[in-house]
Amino acid sequence: MHFFSVPRVLRRLISGCTWERPGSHKTIYLSFDDGPSPKITGQILELLAEFNAKATFFCVGENLLRYPETGAQIISEGHTIGNHTLRHSKGWNTPIKIYIDEIDQTQHIINRLQPNAPKLFRPPYGRITPKQISELTSRGYEIVLWSELSCDYDPNVNIQKSIGALSKNSKSGSIVVFHDSEKAAAQVLQILPAYLQKMSESGFGFNCLH
Repeated sequence: MHFFSVPRVLRRLISGCTWERPGSHKTIYLSFDDGPSPKITGQILELLAEFNAKATFFCVGENLLRYPETGAQIISEGHTIGNHTLRHSKGWNTPIKIYIDEIDQTQHIINRLQPNAPKLFRPPYGRITPKQISELTSRGYEIVLWSELSCDYDPNVNIQKSIGALSKNSKSGSIVVFHDSEKAAAQVLQILPAYLQKMSESGFGFNCLH
C-alpha cells in the first residue's frame, strides 16, 4: 500500500520541520531527491522548462561531486539545490556527529556551486531524530519534509493512482516529492508530466523553496 499524503497528526508529532508553505496562493513547491543523475535529471529539467516550473533538488553530496556539471545546470535554469547528506545516510542509524559532519560537508559543496544557497535540508527516508533536528536548526538549517509523496521510487507503484492522489490532494503551499534517480526514472517520467499538466490546468504554478 502506498501513502501519497502525510497525515496531519504525524506532522504535529514531528515538530521543528517544514511540511508545507502556508499562505502560498496557487503555488506548489516541487522537490526532487537523490540526484543529480545526468540522464534523469536532465530529462526532468526539460519537463520543468515546458511548464515554466521551478523546483528544489535535494542532492546527495557525493553525486554533486561526481556530476558537478548537472548541479550547475540545475542552478543555471533557476532552480535551488538543497542538502540530502553526503552519502544518503539514515538519520536513525547514524551517530549524530557523523551525521552533522556529512551535512556540513555537503553544504560546502552546494555553496561552491550556488554561493549563498539557502540551508535547506531533507533527511533521507524522512528519518531524523529530535536531537538531530535541534542541532541542525541551531546551525541555521531548515529541515524540509513534505506533504505529498509521488512514491515514484517504487517500480510497482500504480502510476494512475499516484497521479490521481497527487492531483486531488495538492493545494496552495504543498511540498511534493519526486526523485531524480535511475531507480525512479521509469515512474517519474510518467507521473511528473501528467501531474504538471493537471495542476497547470487548475491554475497552479510551481516554485522552488527559498
